[in-house]
Amino acid sequence: MQIRPRRSVLYMPGSNPRALAKAQQLAADCLIFDMEDAVAPAAKAQAREIIKTAIQQGDYGRREIVVRVNALDTEWGEADLKAMAHSGAHAICLPKVESAAEVAEALAILDRAQAPASLYLWVMAETPRGVLNIEEVCSASERVTVLMMGTSDLSKELRLRNRDDRQGLLASLNLCVLAARANNLDIIDGVQLDLNNEQAYQHSCEQGRDLGFDGKSVIHPKQLAYANQMFAPSATDVEWAHKVIAAWQQAEQAGEALVLLDGRLIENLHVEEARRTLSIAAAIEH
Repeated sequence: MQIRPRRSVLYMPGSNPRALAKAQQLAADCLIFDMEDAVAPAAKAQAREIIKTAIQQGDYGRREIVVRVNALDTEWGEADLKAMAHSGAHAICLPKVESAAEVAEALAILDRAQAPASLYLWVMAETPRGVLNIEEVCSASERVTVLMMGTSDLSKELRLRNRDDRQGLLASLNLCVLAARANNLDIIDGVQLDLNNEQAYQHSCEQGRDLGFDGKSVIHPKQLAYANQMFAPSATDVEWAHKVIAAWQQAEQAGEALVLLDGRLIENLHVEEARRTLSIAAAIEH
């Protein structure tokens, strides 16, 4: 599958056509057009039409377009999936997923609506049961490509205090990273709701990067720049990746099994990491 940069994933209210139009100019790698939390019950049906029109008539360039539908146990979930089956979105985001059966049910609805096989699923971990069952959720289908953390709902369910260091979430975050990597999925960290607490936001970006996340979900355009910076390879990372690959190739040509670069032992795993770094950097550049 093509490597996509997913440094920043911006939620946009699906019932607001002006906001969806503005998103065409924003520096987000991914856009989530939201029909769940951001849309009032009375506006759900209208939001479906607004989103379809925005996707089909808008110019979003290389941005990945994802639609978050309502959960299948709500009165809107099935109709949302049917409406988005041919919307032109790259993926559907399923909220509050707790089992492989829910993934299978969503895919069955999309298949009956004759959705293209290229319409992938993003699944959200935002309940205790969802986190405990995250391995079966991530391995439910090859069409599941991204795991999203819903840290706000999860914090509420866990009855956590609002701490900038997110101490109470660490076990869940680590478990979800493990499940994502075991199933070759990208994983996106949760949002920072306090737009005035820049220090907490920056900490959560740096923490998420160091925990192994591929990007950050955000709720406001002003949060994009820092997420894009933190989850992109730095110039130093790119330079080192080139040096690793060059040293490895030189050693192979010389028939040497051991590679030392600037005092560090280089193995095949480091070469794989270097190649991925360069692939991500190239995807961001283009």
